[in-house]
Amino acid sequence: MEPKIGLALGSGGAKGFAHLGVIKVLKEAGIPIDMIAGSSMGALVAAVYATGLDTERLYRLGKIFKRKYYLDFTVPKMGFIAGKRVKDMIRMLTYNKNIEELEIPIAIVATDILTGEKVVFTKGPIAEAVRGSIAVPGIFVPEKVDGKLLVDGGVIDRIPVSVVKDMGADITIAVDVSPIKVNGEVTSIYDVIMQSIEIMQHEMVRNREIASDLMMRPAIERFSSRAFTNIEEIIQVGEEEAVKHVDSIKEMIEKWKENHNV
Repeated sequence: MEPKIGLALGSGGAKGFAHLGVIKVLKEAGIPIDMIAGSSMGALVAAVYATGLDTERLYRLGKIFKRKYYLDFTVPKMGFIAGKRVKDMIRMLTYNKNIEELEIPIAIVATDILTGEKVVFTKGPIAEAVRGSIAVPGIFVPEKVDGKLLVDGGVIDRIPVSVVKDMGADITIAVDVSPIKVNGEVTSIYDVIMQSIEIMQHEMVRNREIASDLMMRPAIERFSSRAFTNIEEIIQVGEEEAVKHVDSIKEMIEKWKENHNV
């Protein structure tokens, strides 16, 4: 009997591309990924990976990802960015699939801004769920789904460890890409909102470490969550962090098997 390995991928804007490096290293080390829960950028990476793209194609996606491809500015009412472009991009990357059609189970976390409740998608259109999960409050217009008004999953659950446990994971690996870039440039309202949210959420992450079996923290403090200009370096840092933990994860798997295969 083998343990079910679950990943909890946290939010972090551009820094979330470190998740790609983590996934690549785990796959190359022969560590199975049986399920993934993701918030915000973690949700986007989870959805695209679970669609069946190999890591080489995922890396190519990271290299071509630029803000100009998904920004469609609108007259501010509930957000500066309408979000239609990014939704179309997600739909294309995931072949317009529903979550339940993916190769491995995933859960996408968003926040219902009307009720303050966590919304977890395990079925339905991927593009809608991910679009809601990445809707940074004040930046993106919220996504309306089934009467809910959805904003960024990181607002309520930045690293969804409890969600991946509820999916049935025996061993949970969490990836925190939330370290704040200190003394970074803050020159626009976009910067002000993003930096404020990161500061507020930073404290929330500490409790998640206790809940997961292993927490990875790629050293991405020097990168901005707002600038999609160092994607290859961010991915590399994710790889470096995962390499440090491969032996520990394999030991966890063996220990679990010893305790359960009696």
